[in-house]
Amino acid sequence: MGNKKILLIDDEQDILEILSYNLKKEGYDVYTAINGTQGINMAIEIEPDLILLDVMMPEKDGIETCQELRQIKKLQKTLIVFLSARSEEFSQLAGFDAGANDYVVKLIKPKILISKVNALFQLTAQVYDDAKKIVIGNLTIDKDNFKVLQNGKSFLLPKKEFDLLFLLASNTEKVFKREEILEKVWGNDVVVGERTIDVHIRRLREKLGIQSIQTLKGIGYKLISQ
Repeated sequence: MGNKKILLIDDEQDILEILSYNLKKEGYDVYTAINGTQGINMAIEIEPDLILLDVMMPEKDGIETCQELRQIKKLQKTLIVFLSARSEEFSQLAGFDAGANDYVVKLIKPKILISKVNALFQLTAQVYDDAKKIVIGNLTIDKDNFKVLQNGKSFLLPKKEFDLLFLLASNTEKVFKREEILEKVWGNDVVVGERTIDVHIRRLREKLGIQSIQTLKGIGYKLISQ
């Protein structure tokens, strides 16, 4: 993990000091910025692997900062995680809408946050073969052969279930919103209800015996590493 670069953007100096200390102990290269404008400039310069971003900041708040970061081409693969005292559902929805990969409330203990950061980096190191084969723990999804393997057991899924699973597995640190799932799996030419997604998710859980597909109420779905 030692070569990974993490950028902390927060206007609270004590937060920057505590997180910097703990992340550096873990072996990460840590950079800090005290507002959104400074954070964007630094991100362009250092191209961090992960940005931990506060919501409430002077000059430019976290939501606006995240939106601007997501428009910068060379930062498209950078993970962005909000770390905020705001725990309301609407704040979290705004964070995901702005392009965040995750949203964490500031009451989290440093050791737990470190574990979450480590897990995010482990997920991004999954094995991809030209985006046609995805391996996540004991689950292999082979798009060429339209096959799913789990613990050596083969599953043949209906096309929409397979497409849905492949989409979620293609970016495990991302929360896929319902509208995006409907567009990418069913397409704009097919009219289906949102309950259709719920039914397909339930079938995948039952058939594969996995509970790693998480439901984020009011937002969408996310596949986590098993």
